[in-house]
Amino acid sequence: MSSQEAAQEDIKALAKGGRTNFFGFLLRLLGTAPFLFIAGRLYGVEALGVYASAVLIAELAAQLCGLGQRRGLAARLAEGGRNPAHTVTDALVLTFGLSLVIAVLLYLVPAPMFPSGQFSEYDRLLPFAIIPNALTDVMLAALAYGYNVGATVRARSLVEPWVQTLTAIGCLWLIPEGGLTLSYLFSKLAAVLFAFFPLLTSLGLPRGWRPERARLWRTAAQSAPLAGADLVEWGSRRLDLAILGFLTTPTAVGVYFAAQQVASLPQKLKTSFEPILGPVITRNIKEGNYAAIAHQVCQVGFWIVAVQAGIALALGIPGPDVMGLLGKDFVGGTGALGFLLAAEVVAATAVVSEAALVYLARVPNLLISLFTISLQGVLTFGGIELVEQFHYNDKFAAAAAAGSLAFSLGVASLLKSRLLARILKHPINNWRWPLVWAAAPAVLVGWLTQRLLPHWASLVFGIPAILLAYGFVIWHKGFGPEDRVLFRRNVGA
Repeated sequence: MSSQEAAQEDIKALAKGGRTNFFGFLLRLLGTAPFLFIAGRLYGVEALGVYASAVLIAELAAQLCGLGQRRGLAARLAEGGRNPAHTVTDALVLTFGLSLVIAVLLYLVPAPMFPSGQFSEYDRLLPFAIIPNALTDVMLAALAYGYNVGATVRARSLVEPWVQTLTAIGCLWLIPEGGLTLSYLFSKLAAVLFAFFPLLTSLGLPRGWRPERARLWRTAAQSAPLAGADLVEWGSRRLDLAILGFLTTPTAVGVYFAAQQVASLPQKLKTSFEPILGPVITRNIKEGNYAAIAHQVCQVGFWIVAVQAGIALALGIPGPDVMGLLGKDFVGGTGALGFLLAAEVVAATAVVSEAALVYLARVPNLLISLFTISLQGVLTFGGIELVEQFHYNDKFAAAAAAGSLAFSLGVASLLKSRLLARILKHPINNWRWPLVWAAAPAVLVGWLTQRLLPHWASLVFGIPAILLAYGFVIWHKGFGPEDRVLFRRNVGA
């Protein structure tokens, strides 16, 4: 296969993975929205705040227990020379052992998960969700190496949100004091089952595998820089919530968490490309084809920015109406929602650059990530203190935390794209002016729908109208033939 044909196949694989995961994004949206509505309206903003603080620690622990293997596993499988089932089993054993220890510790000492001191006996079970959550990430990474993205869509976008929503509804009558926690726990258990069976079908049983302490330790040591980068990148999306939890009230945490859940829906588009981008990049690194890596990073980066910008406009312009769906107490989180949606757009360049940097410059990438999260922490503390100085309410503190995140991620995008460009000796740039041309009519349509339509109509008709206006311009003025591969089943001639 010629280099040109190989490049075309890579773009085809990336487009197919992105297309599948975009469908998964829509499914996740349909499953997550009812859960947020139920949690906000029926459980209440304070209960949601307590739940958010606990989930924050649980997901932080799951990231730590994954040991960076969501991306590191692709590199080890690419090396070859060993039964893939054995390589994946090593990863799962490491993750299971570490997550079991941390889950038991948090069960015995629940204070870090519940800084307010408010929790029930059901809430104490939440640490055990760490185990299936971490294992699911590793299993799906192994499946994605073989370009099986459908398993990720089923587990994370279909099964997980809908099990959580249905469990939360059932617990309203059966166990209302543990409904949010049990819905989270059951959703993670369901997801791990829907990841395990496809993995077993794909790789089979690890016959002949034997645990070797030296090999497992070596695997953990090799994954440490990746684990650090994953932990810092994940932490940058949760540090603001943690600081709010310690400095403000559960109400502010609940409002911010709701805004974060809405804004993180487009974030799934970024992470959805990672499982496919990783194997493609590792193969090109092995072949020394740096030009192809630069091209793929720019291509995927533009896809992500273009789609996320449209979603951000569609959710951000009618922001008060979107947040109002969860209850009147949540409308004050509109400012935080706007900053969080902007953060997802500016972070796209950092995410796709990091997809290559974790293999080409692990330590410098980690240092940039550490600088970014430190900057975010300083700005968040400063912003909250400033809000208190002027005696504004906690919802302004939430907006200050979200603004700090957006600025910090913008800095990370600039630094990581520059570093990658220097290594590859090719420019890395995801920005194109047609994004502005497409945003202008979308903003106009959104403003008109807000002015002329009642609240419910601005959501039902306004959001599709904004997406349609944006999509029409970006398709005709921003997308070239290669960009349109994302929305076609076949690449063509």
